[in-house]
Amino acid sequence: MNAEPSSLLYWFNYICVGCLWLALALRASIALRTPEQRGLWLAVATAAVAMMLTLPAATQLALQATGGVHAIALPRNLIGVLASGALLYFVSAVVGGRLRLSVCYVTGLAMASLLVLDFLAPPHQEHAVTGHGAPTPSTAYWLVLVLVHLTADISCVALCHQYSRRTANPALKASLRMFGIGSALTFLFWSCQLISLLFHTDRLLPYLPYVMDLHGLLRAIALLLPSLWAMRGAATEICTIWHLWPLWRDLVQAVPHVAFLKPRHRLLEIVWPQASWQLLAYRKIIETRDAILVLNDYAAAGTWARARRHVAAVGVAHAKVDATVLACVMTGARSAKLAGLPQQQSAGSLVNFDKGDLDSEKAFLLDVTRAYASSPARNFAIHPNTSDRR
Repeated sequence: MNAEPSSLLYWFNYICVGCLWLALALRASIALRTPEQRGLWLAVATAAVAMMLTLPAATQLALQATGGVHAIALPRNLIGVLASGALLYFVSAVVGGRLRLSVCYVTGLAMASLLVLDFLAPPHQEHAVTGHGAPTPSTAYWLVLVLVHLTADISCVALCHQYSRRTANPALKASLRMFGIGSALTFLFWSCQLISLLFHTDRLLPYLPYVMDLHGLLRAIALLLPSLWAMRGAATEICTIWHLWPLWRDLVQAVPHVAFLKPRHRLLEIVWPQASWQLLAYRKIIETRDAILVLNDYAAAGTWARARRHVAAVGVAHAKVDATVLACVMTGARSAKLAGLPQQQSAGSLVNFDKGDLDSEKAFLLDVTRAYASSPARNFAIHPNTSDRR
């Protein structure tokens, strides 16, 4: 435990602690405003402080400031107990509020016990289980420390497992699983410490720093997953706005009253949105749909049948037939509306336009957008005042 770390472990330490602090910083504003997340965030923050105190730079700073590492060893363990207490507090808040006060008392008692046991121990610097000889500062000290951590970790693992199976939210499910695996790793870490303490073996000790660093990385991922999921959703909405914009623009140009806001440049819609990207994408879908319903009345009688024969003649893939037919009809209907031609009576019915849910309708309209720019739609000649003649 006291040997100089390898180059790999040295950088892995800093990378994992850095990722953990980055995740804490990105989630701070949301977590601190939400009572349900505040306890969890504070638990991870205190654990991050304890991990930071294990870094070589922190050890060197303690040596330069005090001439020994005791000034950092004791606070590191006390903060670790505080982190476990915060984790237990988070668990008690979910399971039942009656346990919160007990958790506070137990955490305070454990920290006070560590201070007393450290004070009563013989003179020492580092707090360590070496696998040979007596642990410093004492066996009782380490038993208190290990049991507090094991209790908190096993409670957190059980809670994460239970609630990850219940939730249907994929981001929350993945976040709970990552956090649970991270807690399982800390349980493994302290279990190995307990084995080394009781059986005086140091075979497991060289691998424990990797286990603790990996736990920090997994907890950072667990904290960031909601933000990453939100970014993924935002990217999807941006793509929807970008790809649907050409069809939306042309149709709204013909029937401007369906647009809630004045049309702007395609790039401005993305870079400087007038609302959230999710709301803008929803509006684009609804306004495109409304424009299609209006323009359908400007399609001449027989246009639908003619469009179907045209699409069949050019050999469009079966899955894209309906979208291509609609794109062909809208090309002519838009031209008719802009030319000032009157609405048609019984112009025809829309092809499978109602897809049942928003996601299916979005996918269909994106197919229509691609078909609208394709050769079959551009080459389809419609004469609005001519009926279909077989």
